[in-house]
This record gives sequence, C-alpha cells and structure tokens, in this order.
Amino acid sequence: MVCLLSDWKFTEGVVKLIIQPADGVVPIVHGINRAEKSIEIAIFRFDHADIRHALEKAVSRNVSVRALIANTNRGEERQLRRLEMNLLPAGIEIARTADDLLRYHYKFMIIDRKVLYLLAFNYTHLDIERSRSFGLITDNADLVREAGRLFEADVKRQAYSPELDNFVVSPVNARELLSGFIEGAERELMIYDPEISDHRMIRHLRDRVRAGVQIRIIGRVDKPARTWAAHNHMRIRFHTRTIIRDREQAFVGSQSLREAELDHRRELGLIVHNHEVVHSLVKVFERDWASADVSRERDHKAILGTNGGMKKVAKALVREMPMEPLVAKALKHALRGVTEVPVKRNVLAHKVEDALREAVEDAVSALVRQTEARPARSVNA
Repeated sequence: MVCLLSDWKFTEGVVKLIIQPADGVVPIVHGINRAEKSIEIAIFRFDHADIRHALEKAVSRNVSVRALIANTNRGEERQLRRLEMNLLPAGIEIARTADDLLRYHYKFMIIDRKVLYLLAFNYTHLDIERSRSFGLITDNADLVREAGRLFEADVKRQAYSPELDNFVVSPVNARELLSGFIEGAERELMIYDPEISDHRMIRHLRDRVRAGVQIRIIGRVDKPARTWAAHNHMRIRFHTRTIIRDREQAFVGSQSLREAELDHRRELGLIVHNHEVVHSLVKVFERDWASADVSRERDHKAILGTNGGMKKVAKALVREMPMEPLVAKALKHALRGVTEVPVKRNVLAHKVEDALREAVEDAVSALVRQTEARPARSVNA
C-alpha cells in the first residue's frame, strides 16, 4: 500500500515513496512534527534550516531527540563538529559514530519507534532541492524494530547483526543481499549508481546480460561494457543508489556497488516489493533515462559546434574529462620517496577516491551558493 505524503494515517505495513526534488523537505518536516515521544536521527551531512528548526520545536514539545552524527565525512569534519555544538543547546542529545569504518554514510530517522524514514539523500539543500533521490517511509513493525536495533548498536559502538533479509546493512550483509538481488533478475535491471566499480558486482551484471537480462544504468561503470547501456548525462544531479528488478522489486539505499560501500563503510538500504512504489520508481527512471539521452546529444553538439555557449562546452568537457589518469599521476607524485604507507593499499585508494569525490562536490555546491547569492547582471552591463 502506498499513501500520499499528505496522508499521515498509517495502517500496518504502509510504504511511502519520497521523490526528490519534487517532494522537497515537506515529508521530513512533517514526520518530525508528528513525533510525540522520540526522534532518532542518523546524520552524515546536514545544513537544512527547516529540518533543524523542526527538531528544535520537537524538543520544546518534550520530545526526546537523539542525533547520531558521523565521526567524519571526508572534508567537512569542522562542519560536523559545529553542527554538534549548534544542536546541543537546543536540548538534542548528541552521539558520534565510531571511527572503525571508513565512514558512517547512512541516513535514516525513526519517529516514536513506530515509523522509519530511510533516505538515500542527506539533510541538505543540495540533496533535497536540487538532486534526484529517493526515500522510503514505513511503519512496518519489523523494519522499525530493526532500525532501532541498528541505531542503538551504533550509538553504543557495539556489534550489530541484522535479522531481516530485506534490511541491507554494510559491511554486514550488503554484499550478500545485493548480489542475490542482482542475480535474481530475469528480465530487466534499472540502476541509479554514481559509480559501479566492484569487480564481483560487475561480474554479476555481466552474468545477467548473458542470461538475456536488459540492463540500463544511470551513472558510471568502472569497466564499461557494450553488453549494457549506461548514461552519466542526466539533466539533474542525482544522489541515490537504487536498483529496480524486473519492475517488481526495488532496492533503495546508500550503497553504491563499490568495494568501499559494500565492505568498509556503514551504509543502509531496503529491498521493497510494493507494486506502487516500484511502479513510481520505474516512471521516474524512464523520464531520467530519456533526459540523459537528450543531455548526451546536447553535450556532443556543444563540443563539436562552433557557436555553442562556453557554459555548455565547459560542462561537456568536465563530463568527458578522464579524471582517473590525473589522480593516479598526482598520487604517484605524492608518494614518491615514501617507503611505507601505514594503511592497506585498497583502503588508501578508497580514502583518496572519497576525498576527491567530496572535494569536488563541496566545491560545486559552494559555487552554486555563490552564484545564487550574486545579484543578476543586466545583459547590457
């Protein structure tokens, strides 16, 4: 069963789909405003004033609010610590994740231990208002209970073992469950993923193609193949990891099909079988796929045309630019003369890759904010 976001009367097992940027911050704020006893929220990035104000108002209603904040997010540790200091005076109880994993990248919220909000996006203006992403809201008692177990385990920095076969948690069961999810495809896979690079996952995808499964990917594949179609030219930024299988089931979460996110980070996702949720995801994917086709054609024209605008040319060049050789050359230069690196090679690679990804994203986000803040200039100026 799927309900409209404006309908907040739950019956057991309801699943709601959040589609960003269309739904915006409303579902999150409404959820917080409905809280009567408790709110537990896991945070990786956070800058949305409306959500912060809603949390503060919840505390004023004597709602217990606990925030589990990432120890690091590769680039904005100062902002995370500043966030902690800003939330504490409001009466919000703060806990910090452990540093045993590369990062704690999940985003979820539990209201009154009755409703679970599992999100593929951060609590930021960029993710909520300017990016394609999804979230799931459910009052399924088993899922809510399992999310509560995970929250408590990570707050107390204790071991966690999932008990549900559709509750996808890295690094505990994600590789197993997502491998099985992909291998179970019989006709079609539609995938949103910024970067697919895990060799075993790519092997599973190739096996499915050999079995006659059609695969379309919005995102990037580390070793692209002619056996599936992939686009990285969406008109809108996307920040989701979603896999739709045979138009009957879907995975929504924070795990990319990368070794880091499967084996070295805390990530969270759900596998759902709800017909209306899956149908809605399929409709959005088809629209985004069509826009990716148009954007790719437009970018190639911008590169080849002599009358193309500089902004179009610049955007196309960034998309086509081979970043990997540049990064590899820089890393080789930086490590010259270093006889021993105190971390494993694959962990170092993931750290460098994550740092670069976050730095680029932060820089683009800052440029967007600066551009919006500038007054419009006259064409004749």
